[in-house]
Amino acid sequence: MNNYILGIDTSAYTTSIAIVDEDTGEIKINLKKILSVPKGQKGLRQQEAVFQHLNNFQELFSSIDLDLSHVSIVSVSSRPRRIEGSYMPVFTVGKNYGEVIAKTLNCSFVEYSHQENHISASLIDNYKEISNNILAIHISGGTTEFLKAEKSNIGYNTEIVGGSKDITFGQLIDRIGTYMAFSFPCGVHMEEYIKDYSNFDKITLPSVSKSTYINLSGIENYYKNLIDKNKYNKQSLIYSLFEYVAQCIINIISLLKMNLDFKTIIITGGVAANSIIRDMVISKFSFEYNIIFPSRDNSSDNAVGLAYLPIIDRWYNET
Repeated sequence: MNNYILGIDTSAYTTSIAIVDEDTGEIKINLKKILSVPKGQKGLRQQEAVFQHLNNFQELFSSIDLDLSHVSIVSVSSRPRRIEGSYMPVFTVGKNYGEVIAKTLNCSFVEYSHQENHISASLIDNYKEISNNILAIHISGGTTEFLKAEKSNIGYNTEIVGGSKDITFGQLIDRIGTYMAFSFPCGVHMEEYIKDYSNFDKITLPSVSKSTYINLSGIENYYKNLIDKNKYNKQSLIYSLFEYVAQCIINIISLLKMNLDFKTIIITGGVAANSIIRDMVISKFSFEYNIIFPSRDNSSDNAVGLAYLPIIDRWYNET
């Protein structure tokens, strides 16, 4: 009889449910629904996001066509990071639903962080080879953090060693995107817009901070000023923005490698799905490090990592 692990993630902008076969690791269910953001807005208030999660979860859960009596573990993300005081209201939706489901099915219930979910989703194909000496880069609409990560008995221990001091890479892209009248979240629409364009104007990039902790709000103003001047076409501005983000990532990695011993670099989160940013980082470091980008689908918010974490924990603790 198959046993399943049910993963639940209710993040800032996506409701996610995944089911994985506990013995084979086969992904049986991978459902996601992005929260609706009114046109022109740059995000959602937490209470609005919570309300949408409540509706989305019921819709997604009702569509599951599996015998849920075979679920042996319910795995949820209950907070952004696994540190004291880490909290966002949206994660209480998944946690509460998960506890009720686990109680109803009389099965195990385990909590992880949203960040551990992203790390796990990056390692589902090679977690047996990689447990330590990891630099995990989590870049999304809500987070720009560079983390020293190591496997622990439950999930991953992480320490922030770099990142942004103000807005995130995702916020920077979304703010410029909405200024250009793209729909939120903007990154995927902006990338699609320049996909078949190759004749980009050369735009001088803003100076990249020589620190592992950077500020990005000034860069938002820099690109808005370029847009207002109407000197460059939209495609060139978008490409330049993606290039700047990639250069920031490259610079921080270059600074961190002076003092940290890491062999594997994981780059995950919604921004990591961007193919232009991926290609630039890989081109710089592929001969020096084992660079792991999850699939584009698993880069953005998902629950697959949560469904895999109990499997990864079991393997790690047994070995």
